[in-house]
Amino acid sequence: MRQPSFWRSVSHAWAGLVYTFHTQRNARWHTIAALAAIALASWLQLDATRWAILILTIGAVCAGETINTTVEALVDLLSPEWHERAKVAKDVSAGAVLLLAITAIAVGALLLGPPLWAKLFAGG
Repeated sequence: MRQPSFWRSVSHAWAGLVYTFHTQRNARWHTIAALAAIALASWLQLDATRWAILILTIGAVCAGETINTTVEALVDLLSPEWHERAKVAKDVSAGAVLLLAITAIAVGALLLGPPLWAKLFAGG
């Protein structure tokens, strides 16, 4: 079987991201939070290391949300009727995204908090 071209693969991947954004309310909330963090980081003029950590953290949450969407779609396909194990799979997958989001909040506070404090209260 012939592999699709690189650009065809990118197109399919992009369609998956668009699907996630359009169908998952939490993905939209994560996007809003990410844009707010990026705007704040830009205003604070973070150094390259802090930017790298911020971007990796945002990417982890976004990837987690897409994996959660994948799990939900597969569970719905394989078990259209309610089943306890299907619920467990969906709950655990959602829990992983929650864990990533909580971690991202902590990382954001550590990265953005000190320079924000300095800029607002120490005349930085």
